Amino acid sequence: MSFTIIIPARYASSRLPGKPLVELAGKTMLQRVWERASASSAAHVVIATDDERIFAAATEFGAEVMMTRADHPSGTDRIAEVVTHLGLEDDAIVVNVQGDEPSIPAEVIEQVAANLAAYPEASIATLSEAMDDPAALQDPNAVKVVADRRGMALYFSRACIPWPRDHVWSSAGMPPGSWFRHIGLYAYRVAFLHRYTEWSEAPLERCESLEQLRALYEGERIHVAEACVPVPGGVDTADDLAALRRQLEQGQEPLA
Repeated sequence: MSFTIIIPARYASSRLPGKPLVELAGKTMLQRVWERASASSAAHVVIATDDERIFAAATEFGAEVMMTRADHPSGTDRIAEVVTHLGLEDDAIVVNVQGDEPSIPAEVIEQVAANLAAYPEASIATLSEAMDDPAALQDPNAVKVVADRRGMALYFSRACIPWPRDHVWSSAGMPPGSWFRHIGLYAYRVAFLHRYTEWSEAPLERCESLEQLRALYEGERIHVAEACVPVPGGVDTADDLAALRRQLEQGQEPLA
């Protein structure tokens, strides 16, 4: 199996400006993401950015970098521009590794690419993890996913799905594995990326602010599997950044 990794990295961030270039124990966040991605068996790892500062920093630590348009509405559109430039075949597999995931295990990158290869009817593959914390079930930042018996996604939501009729916001009495949190790591087929750029924003996507709902709305199949190893969270806030710095300075592996 051969696959390409693309790491979209933007300088702008409403909560943490300049996030890809913040320092984490002597390396930028972006370099740590790139090193994790490069530890996989990917045939090609490319950073995609619209910012000269990120381009310069990535070039300095030895990464392949591609400048893209600045007006892309989403990271998926940015990836589509890169695959077009690279001339990848329609059936090629591309993994999107976010530029704020400096602790992502190479194992899950391999897993999501292999899962897409194993399910030819799917256009996308992604991952999940079991959850049963009532607070997380109510947290709109924790995206939930439900899938059929073959692992094909039925829906993603910021709400609690499924809704337990008799045990609201509690796992009491519910069978194990009733709820799953979506992990935002994606593998795509290149042909899907070309289709995606032609579609308008879907009503479900607009309501939930979840890009993957555009694919479901258009009838695409998304395969979901439980992650083979724990996946530490990304860096979204200053608190996340401070916690990760403390761990790295103490020589600790980030916790999931």
